[in-house]
Amino acid sequence: MERGVHIEDRPDGVRALTLCNPKKRNALDPGLLDDLMAALRKPRADGSRVRALLLRGAGDTAFCSGYDLTVLDSISASGPLPDEQLQRALEALESHDAPSVAYVTGPAFGAGCELACACDLRVGDPRAVFSMPPARLGIVYAPEGLSRVMALVGPSRAKRMFFLAEKLGGEEALRAGLLDVLRPEEGAQGAAEALCAELASGAPLAIAGMKRGFRWLASPLRTAEERAELERLRRASYRSADAREGRAAFLEKRPPRFTGQ
Repeated sequence: MERGVHIEDRPDGVRALTLCNPKKRNALDPGLLDDLMAALRKPRADGSRVRALLLRGAGDTAFCSGYDLTVLDSISASGPLPDEQLQRALEALESHDAPSVAYVTGPAFGAGCELACACDLRVGDPRAVFSMPPARLGIVYAPEGLSRVMALVGPSRAKRMFFLAEKLGGEEALRAGLLDVLRPEEGAQGAAEALCAELASGAPLAIAGMKRGFRWLASPLRTAEERAELERLRRASYRSADAREGRAAFLEKRPPRFTGQ
């Protein structure tokens, strides 16, 4: 399968989207995020409505290993942060009228974990592993991502995930709320597809309206000053010596040596 986001439109109204970046375990990067947003906007060939979305990773070794860290070396002092495009893509997924299901097998790390959390429901098998490693990479994670994870697992568990880079396997992810359905390897994809088919059989306008209602209820109210201060801290973290060390340590597969600079 070639690199990109592959679209399969099924007769029952389900659109299956497959993330494919085989050399990097389906890691996200600007090109793949552009592909995802285009796939969400693309009309069906027959003009009918997309009634449910199935999001999965190519192969059976990873849902999405995160954001491609090699892209993070070219961040300017005033240009956009790399996760700004990620947030636009996840906003497009969340605001889509159709309900979405993530089929998670293998790692869902960092941006991959947030991508799964941005879906309405998640189905996985025992190979699924969720983790949020920004503290190991020296960066301040986007508040939207903090909110998406916290909404599922609660504040205390979210802090453990972000501060300690905890890894939650299938059973623990189910107990924590990161997975809605856990099935054996041979039945998990079928369960995800069956859930999508059931969602697609519902009343589209009712589901779209309730999706909007849930998003409205979950929207945090914050002042512009608080948001500006957090953005300042995030920009400083991406360009810090600790962030460079975190990326290098990750790529070299060694423990990071942080200095607080």
